[in-house]
This record gives sequence, C-alpha cells and structure tokens, in this order.
Amino acid sequence: MSEKELRLHRCCFTGHRPEKLNISERKVKALLKSAIEQAIKDGYTTFITGMARGIDMWAAEIVLKKRRRNANIHLICAFPFEGFESRWNATDRENYRDIIDKSDLTKYICAHYSPSCFQIRNTWMVDRSARVIAAYNGVGGGTRNTVVYAKRKHVEVKNILEEGVPC
Repeated sequence: MSEKELRLHRCCFTGHRPEKLNISERKVKALLKSAIEQAIKDGYTTFITGMARGIDMWAAEIVLKKRRRNANIHLICAFPFEGFESRWNATDRENYRDIIDKSDLTKYICAHYSPSCFQIRNTWMVDRSARVIAAYNGVGGGTRNTVVYAKRKHVEVKNILEEGVPC
C-alpha cells in the first residue's frame, strides 16, 4: 500500500494533560474508549500516540486492550525526543515503558529537546493520519495548535470533550 492509502487507516490523538482537564479521568477514558471503538468501526487500524501523560497514554492503553481481541490493530508511539519522560514520577515512567514494550513501532521525531519539538511531533502525527481524536477544552497550547493544524490540513477532528469548542 502507498503512504496515502496507509494514512486512510491511521488515527492519532491529542489532548490536554490531566491537570488541565475539567472532567474526571474516568469520564475522559470512557469518552476515549467510545471514540476509539468508533474509529475501529470506521476502518481505522493504526493509532498514533504522542506518549504524553494523560490523553495520549490513556488512549494507548485502550488501543492495546483492543488489540488483544483484534490482531489487525496497531499502535505507533511517536516521541518528541529521547528522554522526554525523564522528569515524570516513577508510576508514570513505568506506564510509559509498558506501553512502549507493547507497541508495534516507536519513533523519535527530534534528536534532542528544542522549544518546537512537541509541535514537530504533533505535526508529524497529523501528517500521517486521516483522523485526530482530540480532548480539547478550548484552552490554548499544544492541543489547540494540533487541532487547528489538523483542520487546516483537512484532517478530520473528533473532539471527545465538546464538538462545539471553537478553534
């Protein structure tokens, strides 16, 4: 299959860190699960996570659970730079490593940290996807930038928090 054809079956995630969300983790995970299940029904088989705490890692865990029942489901972990998780607490780092170990592919987007490495990673994910599952509550930052970029590139955005949040 060509890259263009592969892209039609790829979906990526973007979302705020847990401390920026205004709803419970339990509710967000339920919304993510529903959006991922719908994406699978819609023919998406490869999911790309940016591996940030919160939305990205929760989505990855859900995708990995779905993969247990469907061998056609794949998970790609896209990191902004090597060592990105080094300042996280031990529990988050352990979850991070577990997801990496179970993923189908890992990709470091930038060789080192730079002020733009997170946006470069987000752009890389969107450029390889036909759908973005977002947890966007209207607050500025990387999630907003990713949603705006995806819409500008005519990539479908499914916002699990509120379909009417302005960009």
